[in-house]
Amino acid sequence: MSNVLQSETIYTYAAPRLKIGPGASAEVGADLAAMGAHRILVVTDPGVARSGGPQRVADQLTQHGLEAAVYDRAHVEPTDDSLAAAVAWAREHGPWDGFVAVGGGSSIDTAKAINLLTTNSGELMDYVNAPVGGQAPAQPLKPLVAVPTTTGTGSESTTICVLDVLSQQVKTGISHAALRPTLAVVDPDLTISQPAGVTACSGMDILCHALESYTARPYTAYPKKAPHERVPYCGANPIADMWAEKALTLLAGSFRSAVRDGRDAAARYEMALAATFAGFGFGNAGVHIPHANAYPIAGRVKSFHPVGYPQDEPMIPHGMSVSLTAPAAFRFTFDASPDRHLRAAELLAPDAPKTPDARDQLPSVLIALMRDIGIPNGIGAVGYTDADIPDLVDGSLKQQRLLTTAPRDVSADDLTAIFQASGALW
Repeated sequence: MSNVLQSETIYTYAAPRLKIGPGASAEVGADLAAMGAHRILVVTDPGVARSGGPQRVADQLTQHGLEAAVYDRAHVEPTDDSLAAAVAWAREHGPWDGFVAVGGGSSIDTAKAINLLTTNSGELMDYVNAPVGGQAPAQPLKPLVAVPTTTGTGSESTTICVLDVLSQQVKTGISHAALRPTLAVVDPDLTISQPAGVTACSGMDILCHALESYTARPYTAYPKKAPHERVPYCGANPIADMWAEKALTLLAGSFRSAVRDGRDAAARYEMALAATFAGFGFGNAGVHIPHANAYPIAGRVKSFHPVGYPQDEPMIPHGMSVSLTAPAAFRFTFDASPDRHLRAAELLAPDAPKTPDARDQLPSVLIALMRDIGIPNGIGAVGYTDADIPDLVDGSLKQQRLLTTAPRDVSADDLTAIFQASGALW
């Protein structure tokens, strides 16, 4: 037998069932009843709970003969402590045979953790990505219906549960195909009340999902694997590319409008589509450097308080943290696939003037957008200095699951240069 390492020739694609359109959330009761569920836990956060939407969903469930309870203490930007508390509550008040998450990525990720740990033994850290944990669920999970009320995370279509590990001051995640929601119910009417600051940050998450999956290392660049060894993040591939390109096209026409006028129903609808489409892309291809850098940026926050978010504690929203090093990251990855970087820039800003150096085209488009929608001017604007960069680099290097998806190998020196270039973007 030849010892020559074979390149991968196969990629997989998976997505949840999708129901999308104005008013779609009014059918969740019928959907779960059709799945044979009986006792349902609705998971949300305090802010979304105050809107009355989660209780309306619970009432709908009872109208279809189901028993429903609401857990409204999901933490915005979940932590290991907040997820452990949610799991403990769900275990005490269970059993459950179905879940509905109503809210942003934080509520959906909290529901994923509850679903995992009320159907499987062990504790949260057992399942966190290796090298911390890495355990896979042994038992099947229950049906999970994800009803996003923000347009950004794509968590309704992915296999990932993201969390802050407080003791290590870093974000990480739990990744397994079993965590993917059974059904994504995308109702743009639910996003109308989303504040402009939240729309901007969550929209940058959509954008980076699309850009990172589109520029990821291609699936053919990986060594051949046995069927059971293939992971959900398999690298750029034709199906993921299609979703990413469509998401970028939608963002080009709707992003600024949705931030400027939250009541613009057409823009909200296109942002909801873009979030879901980008989720279908990166949920299979993967993300890379901007997301790896985002984890320590958010996890090591000092005193920053973003507009439009709860002000009770410092935080750097996930979409904001992802965006802050994106211009420098895409300047670094340009040489791996110049055509893709230029194509992405054209889809996002067809009328943008051409830069003298082609590797600056996509970064310049991103910076112009970030300035327009109120994203802070680099990591310096959220409280970091050059003295913090070694610690931030160390946090990024721990995200090898993401960095291996980058189209170029990434060293500590490379990350240092990216963070240094991201101190101020304009």
